[in-house]
Amino acid sequence: MSDPKHEGLPVAGYKPQSVMAVELVNANKQAEEEILRTLDWLAAQPDGSVDKRWLAIGRTQIEQGFMAVNRSIFRPDRVKLPGDKA
Repeated sequence: MSDPKHEGLPVAGYKPQSVMAVELVNANKQAEEEILRTLDWLAAQPDGSVDKRWLAIGRTQIEQGFMAVNRSIFRPDRVKLPGDKA
């Protein structure tokens, strides 16, 4: 029995995804949200208790990491541009 597919996003380069791939990415999104909420809490601490610059750098790195992992699962294709050879 084959794994049913979800239709791809209406975005160039994205294709239909398996149920398992969607579930994996959704689990990653939930884990990311939990971490981001912790960072939001840290950002709300009184001035001086957290270095805001390093917190912003860390947040960006975490967001980029999750994005990279999710792209590794969904594996979007490169997009054809006008004038590309067939």
